Amino acid sequence: MKLIRIGKIVNTQGLKGDVRIYPDTDYVERFEELDYLYIENESEPLKISSVRYKKNLAIVKFKGLDHINDVEKYKNRIVYTEKLDYDDLEEDRYYVEDLIGLKVVDAVQGEIGILIDILQNPAHDLYVVKTKDKEVMIPAVQEFIQDVDLENKILHVTLIEGLL
Repeated sequence: MKLIRIGKIVNTQGLKGDVRIYPDTDYVERFEELDYLYIENESEPLKISSVRYKKNLAIVKFKGLDHINDVEKYKNRIVYTEKLDYDDLEEDRYYVEDLIGLKVVDAVQGEIGILIDILQNPAHDLYVVKTKDKEVMIPAVQEFIQDVDLENKILHVTLIEGLL
């Protein structure tokens, strides 16, 4: 079974065992469609009993975890679901974990680094690229991102002068 990352538990919510999840997806309503979530470093999935939203966060309640002390240990952990639930992505849409680790190659400068993270932003995602000596953020927009080659694990970009 292949799991896909769909968010990160950033904090608890209240005293009744709810958690705040920062989603790694632009389809936040996905949480309502799930019966359970896998949590980083846990062997068994947790059954979801309810989902609501607050600003850009999903507030999730797990069955049987009814106190803040039950969920405190999950803070800062990644949450996953089974990949086979979402195999029909639209064109030019990718799973976060498929992009992380891609070699980033600029049309002029050649290889510039490795994609290490994706930050979701209201306007557009930002690709965090680790270069030899620093981290840079590349807006995930058509003018910068030329091609995503998953087969060869390369992200082709065209950067503006001064971005690096």
